[in-house]
Amino acid sequence: MLKEKRWRIQQADEAKKLALQQELRIHPVLCEILVQRGVETFDGARSFFRPELSGLHDPFLMKDMDKAVDRILRAFGSGEKILVFGDYDVDGTTAVACMFQFLKKLHSPTEFYIPHRYREGYGVSRAGIDFAHENGYTLIISLDCGIKSVDLIKYAASVGIDFIVCDHHLPDEELPPAVAILNPKQRGCRYPYKELCGCGVGFKLMTALTQQLHLPDSEVFEYLDLVVTAIAADIVPITGENRILAHFGLKKANESPNFGIKALSILGEFKGEFGINNLVFIIAPRVNAAGRMDDARKAVQMFVATSLEEATTWAEQLHTDNKDRREADTNITEEALALIQNDEVLVKRKSTVLYQPHWHKGVVGIVASRLIDHYYRPTIILTQSGEYVAGSARSVAGFNVYEAIHQCKDLLLGYGGHFYAAGMTLNADNVDAFCQRFEEVVEASIHPELLVPEIVVDAEIEFKDIRWPFYDILRQMEPFGPGNMNPTFVARRVTNSGYSKVVKEAHLRFVVRQNGTSITGIGFGMAEKWPVVQSGKPFDLVFKIDVNEWNGERSLQLKVIDVRESE
Repeated sequence: MLKEKRWRIQQADEAKKLALQQELRIHPVLCEILVQRGVETFDGARSFFRPELSGLHDPFLMKDMDKAVDRILRAFGSGEKILVFGDYDVDGTTAVACMFQFLKKLHSPTEFYIPHRYREGYGVSRAGIDFAHENGYTLIISLDCGIKSVDLIKYAASVGIDFIVCDHHLPDEELPPAVAILNPKQRGCRYPYKELCGCGVGFKLMTALTQQLHLPDSEVFEYLDLVVTAIAADIVPITGENRILAHFGLKKANESPNFGIKALSILGEFKGEFGINNLVFIIAPRVNAAGRMDDARKAVQMFVATSLEEATTWAEQLHTDNKDRREADTNITEEALALIQNDEVLVKRKSTVLYQPHWHKGVVGIVASRLIDHYYRPTIILTQSGEYVAGSARSVAGFNVYEAIHQCKDLLLGYGGHFYAAGMTLNADNVDAFCQRFEEVVEASIHPELLVPEIVVDAEIEFKDIRWPFYDILRQMEPFGPGNMNPTFVARRVTNSGYSKVVKEAHLRFVVRQNGTSITGIGFGMAEKWPVVQSGKPFDLVFKIDVNEWNGERSLQLKVIDVRESE
């Protein structure tokens, strides 16, 4: 059943909105959205709508960048073996693929290493350091991990291996004893943009090397399509420098993509133009599936392939992993929903914590997210992992799930994560106590409002203003993503024209009118809202503006998100 949602209508400073409108001479609703997003002047609008690569920051503003570059150049000079080490998700594998290819061209004794998710776990691993030591590597560059690996990097130093850490996760008080730490979030780093992903930090190191060695910019810009894939998959804000990288990365992905991206888009039967969303839904799940179901090393092999044929052989394996991942995730979600539905106590809770020893560890995080779509509340899915129980937590907007887990720490062997997602391990005999405690913590600390899904609405609009010139400017606000979402609108006191209807039992086809202007729309999975539409009373609609293509004709339509009776 569809839960009632909260609508939160954003506001913009009226004076700033009017001032911007006088400068730009565009529709006031567009100015309202721009001001909400921090664009307040003509120059600000120009750099927002027309990103330029010259707007990227000097990489040497990043703390330790000079040390990192010097250490790599020293390794080049003395013929040392370099190991590029990265995490097994999209951010890690793209970062490794970029750095490995870039360094390999300059210095052939370079290899890469991706830890196995189940045998070695997240981040820098002892097995990886031992591999480096046994094979004579004296420099490891870690990407998208390493900032918390204090003991392991000490161990590496004790066997004669230096570390350069490129990471974007929040550092702890104690930093690892690496020769250089590149992380804009560390104390004392004056790098102006703090929201790079792991691949983005690696990209800055490659840019610094390019400058130092007087190489053409093209040497590093050729990896922008992998950088945008990481930005999309890691859900970092698409603001500032990320916006520039994403803009040009999408251009590269559409004009001359990496063979791996091309192979996956062919297998995924994707024929359109890449936007952030397509990367998130077509490329990212297939890359992530390698690490979830098997070994993420093949994702890097695919990205570094030198022909489409070679990339396709790896991409086919990822595609199969993704099919297995989808099947596991569907089956477990169905099992989990049945467990809740058949237990009145679980239905009424403020949190969901479920444990089944046979569930696949690689998909518990995805399943937790799926359950939130049905029961909107903080959710943890646990399964057997070796002799312990391991799990993944996901949260709802505004609730700090990491803090809630922290309050159960005496029942856990280990935990980590951030505001909206976390992981933990515990002994099997503590599972029941943990379920109980987590529920108590959530019940005591969550505001009831947070258990109702929220729709953030950017602006109110009238149907008469939904025209092609308006839509064309809206499109130029892309790429959309966190910090710059595809705008959501509300239209008030709309009426049914008499032609709206339920289609395929689940969806609503809207033909609606407001003050003499009619427009069509589609509301997927919204058939339950039909009584509101057919009542004859005016209603309010929340929607995004979309293009409908039919028989070669293009028209603007509403992609309806919610509907409720007008007050």
